[in-house]
Amino acid sequence: MKRLLSTGLNAGSETVVEVTGGQGAWFELSNGRRVLDGSNSAGVLGHAHPEMVEAVRAAAGHPAVSEGWAYRDRELAAEDLIDIAFEGETSWVGAVRFGLSGSEINDLALSLAQAVTGRAPIATRERAYHGLVGLSRDVTVQPHWHGGLSRMTGGVAPAAPTVETRVISAPTGSLWGERVQDLAPMSPDAVRATLDGTAAVIVDYTQGGIYHDAAWQDATAAAARDTGSLWIADEVVTGAGRSGRWFAFQGGKSRPDIVTMGKSLAGGASPIGAVILSQEMVERMGGSAWQAYSTFRGHPLAMAGVRTYLKIVKRDGLLDRANQLAALIGPRLVEIAKKHPSVSRVDGRGMHWTIELHGPHWRDWRADTAATPLASRVSGRAFDNGVIIGTSGEETSLFLAPPLIVSDAEMHQILDALDDALDLADAEFARTAG
Repeated sequence: MKRLLSTGLNAGSETVVEVTGGQGAWFELSNGRRVLDGSNSAGVLGHAHPEMVEAVRAAAGHPAVSEGWAYRDRELAAEDLIDIAFEGETSWVGAVRFGLSGSEINDLALSLAQAVTGRAPIATRERAYHGLVGLSRDVTVQPHWHGGLSRMTGGVAPAAPTVETRVISAPTGSLWGERVQDLAPMSPDAVRATLDGTAAVIVDYTQGGIYHDAAWQDATAAAARDTGSLWIADEVVTGAGRSGRWFAFQGGKSRPDIVTMGKSLAGGASPIGAVILSQEMVERMGGSAWQAYSTFRGHPLAMAGVRTYLKIVKRDGLLDRANQLAALIGPRLVEIAKKHPSVSRVDGRGMHWTIELHGPHWRDWRADTAATPLASRVSGRAFDNGVIIGTSGEETSLFLAPPLIVSDAEMHQILDALDDALDLADAEFARTAG
């Protein structure tokens, strides 16, 4: 009897090969193979970066200190985050609180919004994922991430929602191919009507392969302001450099009331989350006690990871490197997509890209099958060729999120493996079309 419940992203029951080590952009596996890591949203510096390893070793000698104890490096990590990642944004950024994960931080931000506004409903965009903890689960509207049970024999038992969640339309553009399916744009009046009475609207910048343009962001921010709803920018995936700048929201003119971060902020050295409040939000709290304590938030290992990661990204010019790689990735993905009739659309920013295949509509995908999804089979073929390409737990969605330290040659190897693996999807597409 297996004692560990499966934690894989995908339907099916295939065994995941064990990772035993890693160096740079490469994983080392228990069977002796090395594979390129092409989809790891937390490993922005790759694996076993020597400065990250040394920082964690040094921090391991410090006692564990909870949020209730003062810890100088926690204060310095907050200062570094504002001074480095929010450089030039000092006119609006206020204060930082650290957490354990993106899910937890999104729940923390949403519950704070409810407390500050005195409102309960919350809003998000279509095809969103914000986590599976508390309120973050309620605003996760991508169907297969419902927090309940998907039965391999068919059918789902979704977790019961705890709060009213409202949904606004998402951007529908793509770099190449179809527009995002069935996401009809809402009028500004309809968006305002949806947000009216909500505590907050939370938006992310990658989920479901949807990457926001500045105009959409600014229009949503204006609607939130008009209705007294707070705007939370979920930068758990895109924050800390993956979007080719410190934050995806910096592509627009508007600025959030709250920013949430996670994943790469500690350089992959430790679990991490952070909520950043605007100056206006800090003033609205009016010296109140924020009643949300946690034992391990701001742990010394995480703080060492944050401080070291921020220093490396700035010193080594990795935001510029992300944009250089994006200029390589985008055109090659379009070139690859044009070769493969199974591909319906391609989009992305910086070092996060989505390849969506023709197939069952995303609204109908709930992972309630024992069959291995097409995207997972494509990923499996790439893996056989030495490259890890991620899926979003859906039938037809693949994503690339390689480390910022990947070389041009390694990036081309990742894209070559994708190109070859899509032949499998083409065969499936021809069969079902026929």
